[in-house]
Amino acid sequence: MIFVTVGTHEQPFDRLVKCIDDLKRDGIIQEDVTIQTGYSTYEPRYCTWQKLYPYQDMIRLVDEARIVISHGGPSSFIMPLQVGKTPIVVPRRYEFNEHVNDHQVSFAKEVAERMGTIIVVDDIDKLGETIVNYDKTIHSMGNSMQSNNSLFNKELEKIVNEMFEGRK
Repeated sequence: MIFVTVGTHEQPFDRLVKCIDDLKRDGIIQEDVTIQTGYSTYEPRYCTWQKLYPYQDMIRLVDEARIVISHGGPSSFIMPLQVGKTPIVVPRRYEFNEHVNDHQVSFAKEVAERMGTIIVVDDIDKLGETIVNYDKTIHSMGNSMQSNNSLFNKELEKIVNEMFEGRK
């Protein structure tokens, strides 16, 4: 199963929800897909979906999923990391009116570059290819990620602090 979450930000992320639904419709995604659509206006036709799931359901869905696909909000991609999964992260973009700026793009790229624990898909046209090659990509990352939340949080805090220091 693939679980997709767009978080709870009030702007729609129709671009991701529709892309996933199209990939399922076209048979590129073979397994079941569950999407938390948030405030998106597009309603999937080929995937199971719900606007918002209770937190305990989110934990269960992340745990059961083979692949977790998330927007670029840290709360959404940290949950799969905490259970030892490498999420695919598709940042929301300002140009598509998905967020107030492009901070998710720069943040996700920083986390991927510094920590190597997430797969960032900046070009949504490559999402299908990324899903199809997920296992191969994970293997090639050589990521011996352990359930080491303390170290992860410390490194994440450094990244966040450095990003905000440059804005003062």
